[in-house]
Amino acid sequence: MYLSKRVQAIKPSPTLVIDAKAKALKAKGIDIISFGTGEPDFDTPQNIKDVAIDAINKGFTKYCPVSGTLDLKNAIINKFKEDNNLEYTKEEIIVSCGAKHSLYNVFQTIFDDGDEVIIPAPYWVSYPDMAVLAGAKPVFINTTDKNHFKVVASDIEKVITKKTKAFILNSPSNPTGNTYTKEELTEIANVCVKNNLLIISDEIYEKLVYDNFKFFSIAQVSKEVKEHTIVINGVSKAFAMTGWRIGYTAGPKEIISAMTKIQSQSTSNPTSISLKAATEALNGNKDCLEIMRKEFERRRNYIVERLNKINGINCLKPEGAFYVFPNISGLLRKEYNGKLVNTDMELADYLLDEAKIAVVPGSAFGAEGYIRLSYATSMENIVDGIDRLEQSIIKK
Repeated sequence: MYLSKRVQAIKPSPTLVIDAKAKALKAKGIDIISFGTGEPDFDTPQNIKDVAIDAINKGFTKYCPVSGTLDLKNAIINKFKEDNNLEYTKEEIIVSCGAKHSLYNVFQTIFDDGDEVIIPAPYWVSYPDMAVLAGAKPVFINTTDKNHFKVVASDIEKVITKKTKAFILNSPSNPTGNTYTKEELTEIANVCVKNNLLIISDEIYEKLVYDNFKFFSIAQVSKEVKEHTIVINGVSKAFAMTGWRIGYTAGPKEIISAMTKIQSQSTSNPTSISLKAATEALNGNKDCLEIMRKEFERRRNYIVERLNKINGINCLKPEGAFYVFPNISGLLRKEYNGKLVNTDMELADYLLDEAKIAVVPGSAFGAEGYIRLSYATSMENIVDGIDRLEQSIIKK
């Protein structure tokens, strides 16, 4: 056996596995509607594509600084100042190959073997495995739809030990779409600072909030909190740039410098063309953001209303991201078309086989009894997909 214990301890990303299965069925000519991956169906805005094409034509195709170009760093610094009233220097910013790469670098930088990291569940599927790869132990705080999938300061205090090093926050959340208010974040921040914990704040869905909700970064709470916070963001979700692979991190200079050292021994700089495109995304016309946000809000309103009309499903209306995370426990331990469905995983398999729709089981996110549906797909697909879901569970 040549495989390391490290790689044997982790599993593939469940969302990507389901997406691959759906695409394989589509390739065979089967009509599959996918609610699986978190990828906007919109095209990257034209002004961003034009700048990238121009960069290619002008020969901007060589190595760049490991931590990103100065132009993009300045654009990121500007973004934090304008959007979040946060001041960072270029030494406190690193650009990586997507927000996932940013998170991976953070984990590799701050954790030693045996460290503990607190992760609220439901969680984005990669957090626990990234922790394991870094030698850390994930410590979960379970939440449900009854408390709107939120943790409070006292929940965190209960699981802190001498080995606890960090707390992971994702607001707006994948998979639930839940968001935290300024007041809620202040309480969480204070307990983390009091216990000298680092806060890893994944803010990739910052621009996708609804019902006049105002996004607030936990790093804004106070200067002391900012010094304990590592902020992750990127252009993938807001600007429909998932394939361009640009994420960025802002945090204490010592941590950013160490992340740069790690990146220098792995990917080096992100793709030069993508660096130019991301700079235009942050500096250029942003009318596209509101157009896409409004359309996501329209889709969210529809899918939540439809799901809540289905007997056995209860779905909260999320305030952010582009996912719904309905409680489907009322559909379990029942027989559909001669097939007994006991778990959310079995329901997801049944829906793919019978209804030809791809959803992600809640157990992939540490929450048995739920499923995640992404509404980052056309309204036509959403209408057809929910029709199929409804019809497939009526046939008992």
